[in-house]
Amino acid sequence: MKYDAIIVASGKGQRANLGYNKVFYRLKDGRSVLDCSIARFAEDPDCYKIIVVTNPEYFHEVKGQKVVVVEGGKERRDSVYNGLKKAESEYVLIHDGARPYLHSEALNDLKEKLSQNDCVVLGRIATDTIKLIDGETVVETIDRNKVFQAETPQGFRTELIKNAYENCADINFTDDCSLVESLGYKVAIVIDRFENKKLTKEEDFRNL
Repeated sequence: MKYDAIIVASGKGQRANLGYNKVFYRLKDGRSVLDCSIARFAEDPDCYKIIVVTNPEYFHEVKGQKVVVVEGGKERRDSVYNGLKKAESEYVLIHDGARPYLHSEALNDLKEKLSQNDCVVLGRIATDTIKLIDGETVVETIDRNKVFQAETPQGFRTELIKNAYENCADINFTDDCSLVESLGYKVAIVIDRFENKKLTKEEDFRNL
């Protein structure tokens, strides 16, 4: 299957406390976090185009085969929509630039599932005990086997996710699948068997 990848890399990353966009943090091998995120898609022959959405001051930092750079928006949803405007393939995968550890097998599992569904999310079943709270009080203990921790990439038929963004500007959502769910579409899950951590906080960048 041919797809375009949108890599969202326009956040400020304030929780990382680096003083700059965290996806441009340099690892010990000299590559940036974003370089690693791009590389997974660049080496995949099914990926037609890699659309990196970031701030104009970082455009010169973004390199790689198949790469197109697009300016980010005020909010994440605006950035994704800017990227979607450049998507041309039948399918699109939307990925966080701060997840540099996506495994090739996880990507292949996601693509296989997406070829049979309109939308798919990569993630993992919760392993800790999960409790629903109200303020500082536990209300209920939830069956953790029914709790799925969403990651990225999240995959869609491009026409579907474009239409969702164009027609649902008034819907609040925390990830792209949430938007599609709100329209009544079922989202298939793919269990991620590998490390796919999102680098977010200051401690995440220690000893990288």
